[in-house]
Amino acid sequence: MKVFITAFLFVSSALTAIAQPSRWQQRIKYTMDVNMDVMSNRLNGTQKIEYTNNSPDTLHRMFVHLYWNAFQPNSMMDVRSRELGKKIIGNNRQDWDGRVRDRISKLNDAEIGYQRVKTFKVNGVLQTTVEHETILEVKLSKPILPKQKVMIETDFEAQVPVQIRRSGRDAANGVKFSMAQWYPKVCEYDYEGWHPTPYVAREFYGVWGDFDVNITIDKNYIIGGTGYLTNAQQIGYGYEAPGTKVVRPAGEKLTWKFTAPNVHDFVWAADAEFKHIVKQVKNGPTIHVLYNYKPNDAKNDAAWQNVADAAEIVYPFIKENFGEYPYKQYSFIQGGDGGMEYPMATLLNGPGLGTVIHEWMHTWYQMLMGTNESLYAWMDEGFTEFATDRVEAFYAETMAKKNGTVYKDENLPKYHSGNYGGYFSLVKSRLEEPMTTHADQFNTNYAYSVASYSKGCVFLSQLGYVVGEHTRNKILLEYYKQWRFKHPNVNDFVRVAETVSGMQLDWYRGFFVNTTKTIDYAIDSLWEEGGKSKISIKRVGEMPMPIDLVITFKDGTQQLHYVPMYLMFGSKAAEDSMQRKIYAPWKWTHPTYVIEFDKRLSELSAVEIDPTQRMADVDRRNNKLELKW
Repeated sequence: MKVFITAFLFVSSALTAIAQPSRWQQRIKYTMDVNMDVMSNRLNGTQKIEYTNNSPDTLHRMFVHLYWNAFQPNSMMDVRSRELGKKIIGNNRQDWDGRVRDRISKLNDAEIGYQRVKTFKVNGVLQTTVEHETILEVKLSKPILPKQKVMIETDFEAQVPVQIRRSGRDAANGVKFSMAQWYPKVCEYDYEGWHPTPYVAREFYGVWGDFDVNITIDKNYIIGGTGYLTNAQQIGYGYEAPGTKVVRPAGEKLTWKFTAPNVHDFVWAADAEFKHIVKQVKNGPTIHVLYNYKPNDAKNDAAWQNVADAAEIVYPFIKENFGEYPYKQYSFIQGGDGGMEYPMATLLNGPGLGTVIHEWMHTWYQMLMGTNESLYAWMDEGFTEFATDRVEAFYAETMAKKNGTVYKDENLPKYHSGNYGGYFSLVKSRLEEPMTTHADQFNTNYAYSVASYSKGCVFLSQLGYVVGEHTRNKILLEYYKQWRFKHPNVNDFVRVAETVSGMQLDWYRGFFVNTTKTIDYAIDSLWEEGGKSKISIKRVGEMPMPIDLVITFKDGTQQLHYVPMYLMFGSKAAEDSMQRKIYAPWKWTHPTYVIEFDKRLSELSAVEIDPTQRMADVDRRNNKLELKW
């Protein structure tokens, strides 16, 4: 036990001592004791919360999330879903989330969710509170001064809702309790002020801190969750040290004691039928897989075993390309209604590896960054999509090699063709909105989904076109190094990209993130003049970009003509060995640009703008010209 505690303290201090950009952030420590009644689906709990105001501001009130109050008829989540259901989009389908639909409106008193804070004290003094559905406002009797630390104590009760979205009971996959957003959670206060974001649909933003969570539940239930189980020898169920004896205390219930350092949320799930797989990744974390066991279903067992095996295979690639996983374990837990990421764990509807990898990659693009997902959903989902595409391809290539076959993905752009296609479809639908739109305030679920997932992925892939693949990869590692355990925004990412690339990139953010202006370039005309062959390129779309123009000659040789964009104030390095000519920058005010070369036009075979198709050109029909003389 002493060895474990020493190791834990070392990891905890290492996680909090990393040099980061100097932006203040609040700090919190939760100590929670909860007692779960599996018959009534209700829990009672107490919290002791150590809250440190590291801001320069005096706080006269606080806000607390009460997420489960969303699962009541006529809540904001309910009405918003039903209103979106009135909108018919492509393929004659309703725009609401198919998991939510109008289900909340039909819940009875035993099926709804709720969270009720019975008492809220600050430094021992009872506070006045006002409940605003999913937000509790606390009117502080005494303000919290800059740099002051206060102790908050709460008593709360909650009813677990029927599984509808992310959290709940009796999910369709058979899991009894999926306990996400289950506790009163202090809202984040940052350089922009308080963020009392109501629970309407989208995701989350939390204060960095430490969690000690004690969960008392019937002893036949098995739990998986965030953090490390500190009393494993009293619990067992596969958590105990191999070959050791489990000594459980007497009684009908067990208390599971978890601790989680430097995280911004805590999730758990519980079921009496969970089967627990443990796998140690070499030079990496211990992987825990907990799933709903089905007797005589070897295929299901194999699929969940494959989750652990795949994690072991892909982790070295993840570490090399996106950064090291900083905790000692990670849990893949069956539960919820699809896939939903949390610190050190994820809830999964099933063992499909696409979702498994996506949710794990959220560790790097949300759980380690803590970005405000309401404001920058695309930095969460889009960056994760980008990483998922890369990791899935690596896994497919590895397995093909192991099986003596060859993995081929001839779709362009490499790795990310599906996400580009999703973005192009959104543009054609005329439903696109800027990525700066608040996640809950998009006019359609469709526009939100594609903007945050697909266009966010394209943002990173296309950045590789702008600055070069190698440089983009260095940017991602530097972003991880500088901003993990902080709350980066889009400007923070762009500044890292500018520093690493040596280019100005505010224009890229301005056009691609802040607007819905699209990219469209065309080969305009070809002619000979003054002993030179000339090609005019035309900007048809509204967003300017640098241009890679590849000329192929009849003898099979190729030339790359590279035109930087004026606002970059720089140019990318050569990405391959192709002969390259660099031109003066193209000013965005000018609709056309002329490149030239020495050979005769009759020697040309083809001319193509961006053959790699990394530039998100919405109409590639005018990008390539094949010549037959």
